[in-house]
Amino acid sequence: MVYLDYAATSPMLPEVFYAMHDAETRFFANASALHTPGHLAMNEIEEVRKTLAKLIGAKPSEIIFTSGASESNNTIVRTFAGHQIETSPLEHHSIIELADKVSGNKLPKLYSYMLANNEIGEILDIQKIVKEARSLTTPKEDSLFEPISEWGKPLVTDRRGAYVHSDLTQVLGKIPINVYELGLDYATFSAHKIGGPIGVGALYVKEGVPFAPLIIGGNQENKRRGGTYNTVGIIGFGAALKKIQREKSWEQYNTHVRKLRDLLARRILTEIPGSSLNTDIAPGKSLPNILNASFQAAEGESIQLYLDAEGIVVSTGSACASGDIKPSHVLMAKTGDAEVAHSSIRFSFGLDNTEADIERVMEVLPGIINRLQKISTVEMKET
Repeated sequence: MVYLDYAATSPMLPEVFYAMHDAETRFFANASALHTPGHLAMNEIEEVRKTLAKLIGAKPSEIIFTSGASESNNTIVRTFAGHQIETSPLEHHSIIELADKVSGNKLPKLYSYMLANNEIGEILDIQKIVKEARSLTTPKEDSLFEPISEWGKPLVTDRRGAYVHSDLTQVLGKIPINVYELGLDYATFSAHKIGGPIGVGALYVKEGVPFAPLIIGGNQENKRRGGTYNTVGIIGFGAALKKIQREKSWEQYNTHVRKLRDLLARRILTEIPGSSLNTDIAPGKSLPNILNASFQAAEGESIQLYLDAEGIVVSTGSACASGDIKPSHVLMAKTGDAEVAHSSIRFSFGLDNTEADIERVMEVLPGIINRLQKISTVEMKET
């Protein structure tokens, strides 16, 4: 199998598997308990908290463990329910759909912009967004931050502007991150994008900013997220984080993985008529492991199924939207062309991919596209 869907989820790393297997027998106790086994489990959780904090330039006390990126995103958006919420059209559904439901006119305001998009890999200028947020002024009478929803209690804030959240799910391990240097108030992470287990994530919440817990019912995470700790999952997350830290994986992504991505991009454009790139592969413009391409007169789901039959795993966009026949909201926002959106394929790479994987893709992809174009009712455009 040639696996090129790392942006959807990455295979579990061997060290993660062994760490979790060990944790099942050694750290099985409820981490909130006062007895020794409980303390041992909590010590492991706190070590993971320190590891993530160090990796992203935060304080351990600013890290909250969650069930994943969607919960983390939802938590921050709901914190600002009833307030002004601004997002980009490239955001994940867990941001866009909820923001549409709960945003209002109250100040202070929340900006939620992902640093890098999950479908096309585009890197946004977050520091420019932060600068704009800080330049906004909030009337003195609105200095009391009061979530309109049932979550949380009013907090007094001296922020004379807006707050900024960024979904860093796709970025962790791919490029260096420092949340303080970026100027973020909130940030989202997920374990299964870096070789960790599914069902574990984290939220960075800067000290002193407004926060309203999404899950109420317990003293866990300093009363910021109720529920029994997923100790085994968090330990697995920690093993993946330590590998990133130990090997400085962003350096390998910038060399080995980028080389593979760019090689596939060049070969697609050279060898497949009617092909185009939706990812800007110029340095600094996109993540090094994501390539989104469109193929005229060839439907994306059909391409995906044909490749799957050949043992090549790709996607047509965000895995969270699979089964939705609507064109990608990201590509519609970028191109405004439903045909381009419907004919797109996302190739996303990991550190285990090789040039042999690219060769295998190009052995079968041109023939698949040619076959689909011949039976298509869509007229090919001149390129």
